[in-house]
Order: sequence, then C-alpha cells, then structure tokens
Amino acid sequence: MGNLIKQTSNKILKRLYRIPSLQRQAELGYQEAVKQYAEHLPKLSPEDFNLVETVRREGVVVTSLDALSIPSSKKMFEVSQNLMPQIPRSIPGTKNEYVVHASPQQMMENSEIFLWGLEQRILNIAETYFGLPVAFHGAYFRRDIANNIEEMSRLWHIDIEDLRVLKVIIYLQDVNEENGPFEYIPLSLSKEIAKKLKYRHGYIKNQRMEQALSNSHYQSCTGKAGTVVLAATGSVFHRGKIPVSSDRFALFFDYTSRLPKLSFLNQYSMSPENLHLLSSKVSESQRQSLLWQENGFYS
Repeated sequence: MGNLIKQTSNKILKRLYRIPSLQRQAELGYQEAVKQYAEHLPKLSPEDFNLVETVRREGVVVTSLDALSIPSSKKMFEVSQNLMPQIPRSIPGTKNEYVVHASPQQMMENSEIFLWGLEQRILNIAETYFGLPVAFHGAYFRRDIANNIEEMSRLWHIDIEDLRVLKVIIYLQDVNEENGPFEYIPLSLSKEIAKKLKYRHGYIKNQRMEQALSNSHYQSCTGKAGTVVLAATGSVFHRGKIPVSSDRFALFFDYTSRLPKLSFLNQYSMSPENLHLLSSKVSESQRQSLLWQENGFYS
C-alpha cells in the first residue's frame, strides 16, 4: 500500500511540474541559485572547460579514459573487465528483459567502479556544467542484451530529474553501430522536436521520432573500449540503440545539482549503509556530493 501511495503521489507531482507557470518558476529559481553560486565554482583546466562548453553547446561530448588521465582509471577499468564475465545474460523469471545490472554486492566488492564517479576532476566538470553544487547519484554496471526489445531507455526520452542532468558513460568494450551505442539528437534539434511533439516527459518510439525528424540527424557515440561519453541527458533526446551483433557492457555515472527539480525521482544506487562505508574512503568535498541528501546544499 505504501508503494502504491508513493507512486500515485509521484504521478501527481509530475503532472504539476508540467504546468508552464510552475516550470517557469522552477527555472527562475534555478537561475538565481546559479547566479549566487558563481563565485564558488571550481577552476577548470582549458581542456576540461572545453568539455563543459561542448556539452553546453551540443549536448554531448566524447572523450576517453586515456585523454582524461585520471590515475584511478586504470584500476577501475581492470576491475570492470574482470566483472564482465560475472554478469549473467538473464535473470530467471524476468520478462521483456533488456538489461542486467551488477548487484549492489558486486558493486561493493568492486568499489573502485563506484568511487571513480567521485573523482574530483569529474565532480568539478559536473559542477561547472550545473553552475551549482553537484550531487552524485551513483554508478551502474550495465549489460545491455542483444535482442529486439524496445522499451524504456531504448526509446527516445529526456531525463526530467533536474533542469540539467549529466551522465558519464564508459564503454567496457569496443562499441560500433551494431552493438548498442549511446545515441542522441543534438541540443538545438532536441529543443525543436520537443516543441513540435509537445513533449513533456516519457518515452517516444523511433517510428514517431522519424515522423518528426530524419534519422540522418541521429548521432551515435561509437568508440573503442575506454571511450567516455559526457551527456546532458536532461536537455537532449537520447536512447541506447538496440544491440544487434553482441551485448554491450558499459558503466553509467549519474549527476544532478543538489537542487533537483523532482527530488522524489532521485534515488541513491546504494543502500544508506553501503554509502556510509564508501564515504569513509573519500575526501570531505567528495563526501558532500555522495551524501548530498543528508548534507544539504552548501555543506
């Protein structure tokens, strides 16, 4: 009964946020917070500032673990490669399955993956993009199955957790057009299509999208193992293209500001107990991003 009440409440809140006056009020409040926080933003290297500017302009930028040169990347990638064979291709009794995640236990046993998402360089990039203190929502190890199921994240959508949402995606094997690249529609076109389709939230099948926009405008993020995609998923239409030739293994790291528009949609990827265990391994500033719901905006 409790879950039913929560789901009903969430649906009502989603509808309320579709009201233009409330949306505008949320945007004005966000921009005022950005203005007040501007002097607290981290100073980025020219390379990282260019990444942020590309995300702001295009909605997505593609780089690599080698280019980012974060010391912990090598160990994180090795751990991830070793974990790949342990992820089953299916879960017994599950219907219409298209993705299998590493379990919380597996993520704790391979904590280098989760902790990579708290690297200060990544947090600084995210914070500069948001213009606000960054909230880290966790890491996800995904095995996307090569099948014909077209549901949820395989449909076109824009994330609605916040006015700005950032995902960092790392490919764990070479990804081409045939094994499920992250696919998006550039920012300027996404805005046009959202208006044309009167899009507020939810998922759009590809057949409908192709009625509004030629698929020649779709952008696929392909690349070798170690490719890193930074995507403004709260601003651009995106999807995971259905893998055909083989399953796709990838890591996803999720970020919003600490003032999310729809806070009830922002859930930790780990239990509170595990989060506190992990928080003991990081600096105070990283801990604030990890335990953001406890620590508040400026803590």
